[in-house]
Amino acid sequence: MTVLDTAARPALVPTPNDDGRPRRFADFSTFCEALDFAAEGPCGLNFHDARGTLVRVYPFAELRGDALIAARRLIAMGVQPGDRIALIAETGADFAALFCGAMYAGAWPVPLPLPTSFGGKENYIDQLSVQITSSDPAMLIYPDEIAAICAAAAARCGCKGLTWQEFAAAAEPADTALPTPDPDAISYLQYSSGSTRFPHGVAVTHRALMSNLAGHSHGMKFQPGDRAISWLPWYHDMGLVGCFLSLIANQVSADYLKTEDFARRPLAWLDLISRNQGTSMSYSPTFGYDICARRISSQSNVADRFDLSRWRIAGNGADMIRPDVMQNFVNAFADAGFKAAAFLPSYGLAEATLAVTVMPPGEGIRVELVEEERLSGTPRDLSRPARYRAIVNCGKAVRGMEVAVRGEQGEALAHHHIGKVWCRGSSVMHSYFRDPEATAACMVDGWLDTGDMGYLNEEGYLFIVGRAKDMIIINGKNHWPQDIEWAVEQLPGFHQGDIAAFSVETENGEETPAVLVHCRVSDPEERVKLRDQIREKVRAITGMNCVIELVPPRTLPRTSSGKLSRAKAKKQYLSGEIEPYSLAA
Repeated sequence: MTVLDTAARPALVPTPNDDGRPRRFADFSTFCEALDFAAEGPCGLNFHDARGTLVRVYPFAELRGDALIAARRLIAMGVQPGDRIALIAETGADFAALFCGAMYAGAWPVPLPLPTSFGGKENYIDQLSVQITSSDPAMLIYPDEIAAICAAAAARCGCKGLTWQEFAAAAEPADTALPTPDPDAISYLQYSSGSTRFPHGVAVTHRALMSNLAGHSHGMKFQPGDRAISWLPWYHDMGLVGCFLSLIANQVSADYLKTEDFARRPLAWLDLISRNQGTSMSYSPTFGYDICARRISSQSNVADRFDLSRWRIAGNGADMIRPDVMQNFVNAFADAGFKAAAFLPSYGLAEATLAVTVMPPGEGIRVELVEEERLSGTPRDLSRPARYRAIVNCGKAVRGMEVAVRGEQGEALAHHHIGKVWCRGSSVMHSYFRDPEATAACMVDGWLDTGDMGYLNEEGYLFIVGRAKDMIIINGKNHWPQDIEWAVEQLPGFHQGDIAAFSVETENGEETPAVLVHCRVSDPEERVKLRDQIREKVRAITGMNCVIELVPPRTLPRTSSGKLSRAKAKKQYLSGEIEPYSLAA
């Protein structure tokens, strides 16, 4: 193409911020009905490349048209209501159309992760194979760029595999009426981002989905001029439900970066927010804010590049919220107009469709200092100074959801008492797909055991302190792994995600904490000094000697959404797959 040809091409115009009609806050019976309504307005999805350049404008009307074609093509290929359609969830128009098309056909779309930079080709094939076997789909459809590895996973499971292009050429769309969606039918399956050894496909009905989308849009108080900006992956519940499906059901336009592009150029996210002339809503786990703050040097004049003054909701969820990291972000970008009050902590999980609690907009991050003894469940050691951890307020239950904190015997606990977090409401999952035992283990009389630990205050705000399954219990005392990890992160040269803490059994049969730490030091003597320094830091937190292992950078495993996987790190360490550096005693 010549320069003249390029210059002559009309510039892409993004979809507008406002629909022009009174907003409907996801008050539909099914998701298909929500897309039908959104398609009558001008809003839509806008996809950008790694540098933040707009490359595809996709109004909801075009999405609906493509989805209906995809639905009729699936029916022509023999797909029946209730069949699963596995889709590699690449952020883009192809996945969006196929996901919605599967719903129109009465099938259940199953978003599966893209490869990450962790683990390599064989691990990815293994992960896909396990999830394909669990969901038992009629077919797996994937981007052309990763056709070879996806086809290998499909073949291993005896599943039909097709690229986007092969699917488009597979059959003429059937000239037939589409099934009438049932609000109580399953709308999609969502796999958690954690361990894939025993995957749990969360089955979500249309009614549950719409209830959750309405609950969190009311909680976040969507208003005229709002626009979403996201880099979150569509195979994770926060990216799929909160930053894709919700926008359709609430008639909100969005700008997207691919997750891998954000990883390479995180500040492109803030560039997109700066260019939005309306009010921005954008979510990220803590590590996203951390990466951006680290990329800006203290000498940078952020006001020259960014305008974050219209960032109305800076959502935070998906992992433990770090007040210190969020403060660093405020310090780095206050001159660009960012306001700390924009932070909106929340708590949710796929088993509740997404949102359980949301902080009221404008309240920002509120913390309570909690004594270590309350977290550990043991009496105060008066010989040591009191230690505290800042616990973030994750807000109040969204509309249609109840939250309770219970003890070990299922008894209700008083305010400020730490226990298991349970929730009940119209958006709690239908079940784990084909796993009645796992469903029964976490669902009791309509209540869902989230597996998380926390407490409620007198006003009904929820504070999350950690995952019950991650807790390290030594001599009857509870140690939260993130406390140990955060302590090591305070040493120079360490970043979030460089440390994994868990318990192991010693040669004499006793349990002790083990701490794996990414080491970027090459000198053997310096490594020994570093190990001893870490050991002292951890001893100050736990009061005991711990196993400290220095491991090569990028060794610690991540979930598909980028979070540290302590369970997998422990498994790989015990099996020898993670090989620590050999150090002098």
